[in-house]
Amino acid sequence: MATALDRIISYKREEVSARKAGCPLAELEARAADRPPPRGFAAALDRVAMAGENALICELKRRSPSAGEILPGADPVEIARQYEAGGAACLSVLTDGPSFGGTLGDLDAIAAAVGLPLLRKDFMVDPWQVHEARAHGADAILVIMAAVNDAQAGLLVTLAVDLGMDVLVEVHDKDELGRALALPAGLVGINNRNLRTMTTDLAVTEALAPCLPAGRALVSESGVKTPADIIRLQAAGARRFLIGESLMTQTDREQAVAELRQAVNI
Repeated sequence: MATALDRIISYKREEVSARKAGCPLAELEARAADRPPPRGFAAALDRVAMAGENALICELKRRSPSAGEILPGADPVEIARQYEAGGAACLSVLTDGPSFGGTLGDLDAIAAAVGLPLLRKDFMVDPWQVHEARAHGADAILVIMAAVNDAQAGLLVTLAVDLGMDVLVEVHDKDELGRALALPAGLVGINNRNLRTMTTDLAVTEALAPCLPAGRALVSESGVKTPADIIRLQAAGARRFLIGESLMTQTDREQAVAELRQAVNI
């Protein structure tokens, strides 16, 4: 039976093929060259984590297959500014339209409005998308190991690094983690969401975190909602967190981000 990820990858390949036909690579490369240099996504996370606080990647997401509509009519720039004011280290911007309601226009607008490094969060299946991400102001990309084979992952990561970008390599189990560790990417995201059942369990990070070798930075993704969740995951070694749905629904996002950044087990 096809999973939600299978369906997304199927339409994503068609979508990328159509966009490639309408925009030559040389045009993307020229637009990327006009951008300021990447702002150091991993370095921004490191600065916060090494200062003893929680390095938060706060996400702009209108909807998702698991949650449905999260915040209809959301103003991504306003929310990005609230995240920045609250102390986010970096931002994650969903640019997938059919499943998440995002656009590359969101990435453009946020890149122009805030000074934080930006992750383009999408389903990368073609190196062309890496050039596209840089042309629209992304400082890092997401590579989901469940969505690509080893050769594809290698091409995506190598190109991003050549362009001066950082890469967050996302895994869900030990097999994917082993594959990810063969890549030259310092950030490893452990996604607590099961892509088949769409349920979340923080125990996924707790189980996989001990398998990360020195020199790889752990990012715990999905299901992190409260300071108590942060403190629980700190015990597993996490100091970097990607948080989306729970922040999108807050009435005072600035305060919510500040509380999560400062959460420690006293």
